[in-house]
Amino acid sequence: MWDEPYLETCCRATLHRLALAGTLGRPDGLKDGPCLARLAGMGLAQRRPDGRFALTEAGTARHAQDVLRRGINAAVPHGA
Repeated sequence: MWDEPYLETCCRATLHRLALAGTLGRPDGLKDGPCLARLAGMGLAQRRPDGRFALTEAGTARHAQDVLRRGINAAVPHGA
């Protein structure tokens, strides 16, 4: 049964950018600010004291599940 909240395409892209940013994190005030806030509300990101957003452990796991898995599956031809 599906029990995880759906991530819109824009929020999946933001999750990926957040993963790419690593320990530097992502600043607030960019176009993906609403998605960063949504990810933080879902526990996938957290706002640090310096105002930047960073992935949580749950965010890292969700990134691996939703973003990395899609990339791997997309590269494998059907029936292979």
